[in-house]
Amino acid sequence: MAEVNTGGGGGHGAKKGQPKKMNLRVDFTPMVDMNMLLLTFFMFCTSLSKPQIMDLVLPVKDDQIINEDEKNKVKDSKAITLLLGKDDKVYYYFGKIDNSKYQDYTSVQEADYSPDGLRAILLERNATAVNRMVELKRRKLRKEINEEEFKEQSSKIKDDPEGQVVVIKPTDESTYRNLVDVLDEMQICSIGKYAIIEMSEGDDFLLQNYLTKGVYASEREIPR
Repeated sequence: MAEVNTGGGGGHGAKKGQPKKMNLRVDFTPMVDMNMLLLTFFMFCTSLSKPQIMDLVLPVKDDQIINEDEKNKVKDSKAITLLLGKDDKVYYYFGKIDNSKYQDYTSVQEADYSPDGLRAILLERNATAVNRMVELKRRKLRKEINEEEFKEQSSKIKDDPEGQVVVIKPTDESTYRNLVDVLDEMQICSIGKYAIIEMSEGDDFLLQNYLTKGVYASEREIPR
């Protein structure tokens, strides 16, 4: 409630024609109750944001793999290894490491994190799964399938044995941002099978040999 006090303007001390002094006092007590009601309303009616999570696939130990056939289950043609380097560079090679890769520095190739770099490579190699995911999302938008069916079918697409497999190996010179960018590309390119593991001696040899254009391999013994 507001209260206006004119200060008794008709007293002896007042001069003729002089404006009366007014003291204004505003009671904000009702506004406190209103603020509490609004705060309570928004707490109950506003949905809290859910944290965004990402499935992370980590490599298993050798003793967890049943037999040798299970180790070789992934075809070399479907595997790509990413070496995260410095200055926002990513180096990659296909298949497994052998002597021919050690001796030929061109077996390692270079890309960046732009849409025309790593993403274009993964989209091309995983085109079948990407196209299936696009069609599945369209069906969801047309409400032909519900959320549960979408998750089930998308999981089957990403877990396809013929799908692309990505091995991610950060170097000591890469940044945390590089790793986050690569994981984002896994989702964008519908890569369901990927793992983050440490750099091996052979990986470091390949990278150094590429950076020196073959000089590194000519001066050192090839890893076994």
